[in-house]
Amino acid sequence: MWSGPPQQDEGLPVGLSAISVPWKNLGPSKGNRKSPGGLVEASASWEEAGGEEHPAAAPLDVSRLRSSSMEIREKGSEFLKEELYKAQKELKLKDEECERLCKVRAQLEQELEELTASLFEEAHKMVREANMKQAASEKQLKEAWGKVDTTLFAEFQAWRASPTLDKNCPFLERVYREDVGPCLDFTVQELSALVRTAVEDNTLTIEPVASQTLPNVECNNTNTCALSGLARTCHHRIRLGDSDGHYYISPSSRARITAVCNFFTYVRYIQQGLVRQDAEPMFWEIMRLRKGMSLAKLGFFPQEA
Repeated sequence: MWSGPPQQDEGLPVGLSAISVPWKNLGPSKGNRKSPGGLVEASASWEEAGGEEHPAAAPLDVSRLRSSSMEIREKGSEFLKEELYKAQKELKLKDEECERLCKVRAQLEQELEELTASLFEEAHKMVREANMKQAASEKQLKEAWGKVDTTLFAEFQAWRASPTLDKNCPFLERVYREDVGPCLDFTVQELSALVRTAVEDNTLTIEPVASQTLPNVECNNTNTCALSGLARTCHHRIRLGDSDGHYYISPSSRARITAVCNFFTYVRYIQQGLVRQDAEPMFWEIMRLRKGMSLAKLGFFPQEA
């Protein structure tokens, strides 16, 4: 080792001797250290460099910048690729959704067209059936008019021109003779005449037996019809005018009286101007009521009567 006192290097500039160089940077390994002459040579080389950085430092910084720039570009490229993939995926999903909605729309339009066609066909069918029924009805009406006694219709038209309840007019006289009289012709003649008068005067009352709870004067029992004299279970009774007396009647007798009352009710509506129809439908309603009287006279009536 060097043990002598430090010597001033002759021939070196004064400023150079003040520069301290770390041993770890300039010195060799422990077993191969250089003499102070090597230190002087290093100092001289530093002076020749003029205190500037080493020329290799600038290319190193440029390389680092280039490396960083390339890394940023790569990361940016990967990010853009990922975003592009996400956008393409979303676009694909939207395209699939649009395609599905287009299919649904096409299906709905097809179903709507089929429904419209079906409704049109059904409506056309209904109109055709209605026309056929109307034609059949008109045909039946013509056939019925061909069978109707023109004299009867003429009598009805004459009566309709000036409606009246006078049974001596030709129209009502015929109805009395052919329908009303036979329908109200019961076995007990005296009571039959009273019933006929009450029907004509609209003063007859028919009431169910079960609805009466107050005691009244009874003219017969519930097991015998007061008009026919036959043993029948009577569910109704009649009262004539304001009389307190009641007469029990059988279902058959009630049906006959009801049929006549229905006819007179309709005739009174015509007289009061409550029926606003043409002559033909009005006449056919009269014929239907006359038919009801004929059936009741023959014993045909609803079971609930």
